[in-house]
Amino acid sequence: MVSRLLVGLVGLPFLTIGACAADLTVGFVTSLSGPGASIGIPYEKGILAGHAYADKAGDQKIKLIRLDDASDPSATARNARKLVQEEKVDVLVGTSGVPGTVAMSVVAAETKTPMISLTPASQPQSPNGQWLISIPQPTTLMVSAVVDEMKKANIKKAAYIGFSDSWGDLVYDALMKTVGGAGIEVLTNERYARADTSVAGQTLKIIAARPDAVITGGSGTPGALPYLALAERGYKGGLYGTHALINPDFVRVGGQAVEGVIAPTGPVIVAEQLPDSNPTKKESLEFRQVYEKTNGAPTRDAFSAYSFDAWLVLLDSARRALAKAQPGTDAFHEAFKDAMLATREIVGTHGVYNFKPGDFYGVDERSRVLVQLKNGKWQLLQ
Repeated sequence: MVSRLLVGLVGLPFLTIGACAADLTVGFVTSLSGPGASIGIPYEKGILAGHAYADKAGDQKIKLIRLDDASDPSATARNARKLVQEEKVDVLVGTSGVPGTVAMSVVAAETKTPMISLTPASQPQSPNGQWLISIPQPTTLMVSAVVDEMKKANIKKAAYIGFSDSWGDLVYDALMKTVGGAGIEVLTNERYARADTSVAGQTLKIIAARPDAVITGGSGTPGALPYLALAERGYKGGLYGTHALINPDFVRVGGQAVEGVIAPTGPVIVAEQLPDSNPTKKESLEFRQVYEKTNGAPTRDAFSAYSFDAWLVLLDSARRALAKAQPGTDAFHEAFKDAMLATREIVGTHGVYNFKPGDFYGVDERSRVLVQLKNGKWQLLQ
């Protein structure tokens, strides 16, 4: 699928790329500033790598418009509306956090604009039907891998601390759905805001509960805060997280406090450690090459690969939709929606994608591995 990754790579310094009246127009929103920037910036670098890999769907040029939402869900919604109403985009892609993605998906459904989500969120109920698919792994799929590992470690009592928003809710809900069968009791449900600088009070409650392990529901740089606080207070139990922690800024900020953290992630993060039989290994290694040539530095995060996979799914859907309608029309929106909901066996870096109506997620167990942070690097566990 990605055998031509190194063909025709160019630098992409401008906000609007490849403009032409008849172009297929993609509106991309991410967080280049604010608390979500440590995730949002890699998302942008991944989409640039995708556009460098292929700036056409068949013979149809693709115009890419990128906007910063500053980690503010209300700005995400404004950006999405601007892209749809003023730029007349054919497809929306974004954004860096679940709250922003939910806000964006409301606009997508209202305006009947297909949307490819970069965070594990589903579209709220809409009378206009399903206009969204989600590239990342569903939270329950990833958290269940963590719970299985905790069970192997004979953990009986766990504490939870996560963001006080919809991402924190998603992780906690997934945790509560999966711990019952593992015989693990969840002792706490502590929360903090993405912009907080201290979780001292929450950490004291966690330590007082005497858990065998702590699992967090944060992401990016702010996701390191609970681990730092636990280390300051001498906590020695097990440390677990989710795939939302897999980026260099989390490792840099967390330092020694995050050594030993176990988390699920897509196989792209440890591609060189995978057996050759893994279906995503070849694509993952080639993605790293196209990313480095496009951005001038190697990739060390999971988020840029999500954007790249979104681009692969977009290309496949667009080719099939273009056989039925022209970009810039309601008919194309409908055709693209139908095409993306009929995606079959598209091999990416995080998994193999298959979508269908009523299912927002397109991956299965092939899209997850467990890793542990050792000496500042993620090592494959299984």
